[in-house]
Amino acid sequence: RLAELRAERDQHAVDTALTALKKAAQGDDNVLHPMKDALKARATIGEVCNALREVWGTYIPTDTY
Repeated sequence: RLAELRAERDQHAVDTALTALKKAAQGDDNVLHPMKDALKARATIGEVCNALREVWGTYIPTDTY
């Protein structure tokens, strides 16, 4: 199903939406609207999460007791 989704969607629209999401995440903008646009363009949840990870990184809890 994922391969079919990627074959049918407009990849340029997805790339544009993910770029806008990254730009919003780098600044002080609300990321909810660009995230919604990326999902409307049929970006996958993984692609959206990876775009945010590129900007914000991954949370790694400290070992404190």
